[in-house]
Amino acid sequence: MTGKLNLTVMLGGPSAEREVSLRSGAAVAKALRSLGHQVHELDPRDHSWSLPPGTDVVFLALHGTYGEDGTVQRRLDELGATYTGCDAEASRIAFDKVLTKQRCRESRVPTAEFRVVNSPAAPWPADWKPPLVVKPVRQGSSVGLQFVEQRGDWSRALAEALKFDTDALIEEKIIGRETTVGILGGEALPVVEVRPKAGSYDYRNKYTAGCTEYFCPANFDPAAGGRIQAAALGAFRAIGGRDYARVDVMVRPDGAPVVLEVNTLPGMTETSLLPKAAAAAGLDYAQLCQRMVELALRRK
Repeated sequence: MTGKLNLTVMLGGPSAEREVSLRSGAAVAKALRSLGHQVHELDPRDHSWSLPPGTDVVFLALHGTYGEDGTVQRRLDELGATYTGCDAEASRIAFDKVLTKQRCRESRVPTAEFRVVNSPAAPWPADWKPPLVVKPVRQGSSVGLQFVEQRGDWSRALAEALKFDTDALIEEKIIGRETTVGILGGEALPVVEVRPKAGSYDYRNKYTAGCTEYFCPANFDPAAGGRIQAAALGAFRAIGGRDYARVDVMVRPDGAPVVLEVNTLPGMTETSLLPKAAAAAGLDYAQLCQRMVELALRRK
């Protein structure tokens, strides 16, 4: 095991996902302290922050804009700091759902049909039929996510999504099983299946304990599970990912995987999916955090 380190956990930040990030960061800091590391907690509410002297590794527990879109990574690169997770460019690409889809298409990774609109007055896409999904191009944690089951829901859904970004992504709604695949050290972890007890896997169901059932390893035959993991790994590589991420994948009734998005700084709360997948692979929460630090240290 790596010796005792001076670590800084960055948590909170200015994004719409601040509260979740605070929970992620607090859990990470507690786990790293339990391993004997010295841990500082840094909340970058604005750009005036500075790293504590002697920081060996910055553990990024930020979510959403600023933390997950490449901004903080660029600042850390300028400071010459070693940090966990994807670099600035991969973060920028993954946070933009359209760029991610374009990279997936270029790499022949299956993804849903889509288009982009930037006006709440945009008409219904003439050659499409409901149901559709509408979401901000650059947000995470299901912020602004809207399901359009009938044409009458279109204007309201579009207006809601555009509250969170200047562009909205319109996708076909994939009917099937919802899964996610953690990537750690360039390898796919066991597939997690997500089943909300009511409604969709929205912000509330994602972060409220007891609202969603999780199955890991998910009940797929080995061939189907392998296809899901391969699609997730393909998307991770397509955006230039490093160290770890989590890839959301829908699975059609015929078993075909469809990548939705790549999360470069996945949640690390008590209900988060990457820790569940790591546990199924034999890594407890503290061991997962340690592994993330060790992957970053390889670059130091």
